[in-house]
Amino acid sequence: MVSPAFILMLRAPDIDPIAISIGPLAVHWYGIMYVIGFVGGWLLALYRAGRPDSGWNKQEISDLLVYIAVGVIIGGRLGYVVFYNLPHYLEHPLDLFQVWKGGMSFHGGFLGTMFAMWLFARRSHRHWLAVTDFVAPVVAIGLGAGRLGNFINQELWGRVTDLPWGMVFRDAGEQPRHPSQLYEFVLEGVALFLILWLYSARPRPTAAVSGLFLICYGVFRYLVEFVREPDAHIGYLAFGWVTMGHVLTFPMVLLGVGMMVWAYRKNPA
Repeated sequence: MVSPAFILMLRAPDIDPIAISIGPLAVHWYGIMYVIGFVGGWLLALYRAGRPDSGWNKQEISDLLVYIAVGVIIGGRLGYVVFYNLPHYLEHPLDLFQVWKGGMSFHGGFLGTMFAMWLFARRSHRHWLAVTDFVAPVVAIGLGAGRLGNFINQELWGRVTDLPWGMVFRDAGEQPRHPSQLYEFVLEGVALFLILWLYSARPRPTAAVSGLFLICYGVFRYLVEFVREPDAHIGYLAFGWVTMGHVLTFPMVLLGVGMMVWAYRKNPA
């Protein structure tokens, strides 16, 4: 329960999800955030490719962006459908294509991106883990932009809180809640980017950067899940606190630790 003494309540900005509307054409903020993520990631990747020892060129970066964009969109949507709301989409299959309303899963997008980079690695005759190491530091800008899109859409809000920065979201009742989208923006966007960008500034063993990405994202997401409201149709899976996000994220941390241990054992400093 929120303390009765809590009088002043912040309200999440009531922003129209449609940024631009021209006749039947509607451009949603959520879509704009994806464009920002892809373009920002592309520019950062070009910067990384400009380093003398990168071994990448501009055309390869552009080609890789196309692979990743397809993997993120298809994987993210299918992941949300399968992991979070399969019964609904079985009854309403056309809703699968309404991506502008939200409903993208990071874990699905992650798997889609991994597959896309594997295809790119085969085509470009590169080691798959070398590709993931190169991409990992620039992914955070897309994650951060996506969380801002969630905030603008006022979706994926947090649990009820009496903290002074709790916010009232239009479809979540009149009790202030954790702005968990902003927590994720700071952790998965800003902090993750800084950690990986600085860590990858020096040569690292193959798979180490990818492993650190999995660890950091997994830990950040796992922590935020404690204050994030679970999907109403799923709820808690166990013990009154375990969410689908916990279940999907914990293996990422274990895999990341295993990758870093393997990377440094194979290539000791």
